[in-house]
Amino acid sequence: MFEFLIFELMAISDGIKIENNADKISNRQSQYTMIERLETKQRMSRIVKHNGTIYLCGQVAADATKDITEQTQTMLDKVDALLIQAGSDRKHILSATIYVKDMSYFSEMNAVWDAWLPEGHAPARACVAAKMAREALLVEISVVAAEI
Repeated sequence: MFEFLIFELMAISDGIKIENNADKISNRQSQYTMIERLETKQRMSRIVKHNGTIYLCGQVAADATKDITEQTQTMLDKVDALLIQAGSDRKHILSATIYVKDMSYFSEMNAVWDAWLPEGHAPARACVAAKMAREALLVEISVVAAEI
């Protein structure tokens, strides 16, 4: 009889563990459903939001025939528009990765970046030289920001 009670208690205990695991799985599923994708196509979404964080796909210039200064400015204008659409702004950028076709453009690109970025709101940033998807492109940026 005593052994039977122990077995029954163990079965009840195991049942509680199963319920707790089901709760954990349910919580994971609800976190997954909190992902919001905007302007989604087959290959990518322009904006992805998850748990208050906004991820922008790589942004390039509006007109790739322009010089590095104008390409950088129009690229950052696109970032502004996407951040506003997603519920943020440039003051809430957490990180930025900038891809420059050639590091000879670094100082000109930085001059535009520095004028665009609000003082005291510099994100974590990386800037690397990279082969671009199209020959005429000189700069591309990928941004992560906090939702406000």
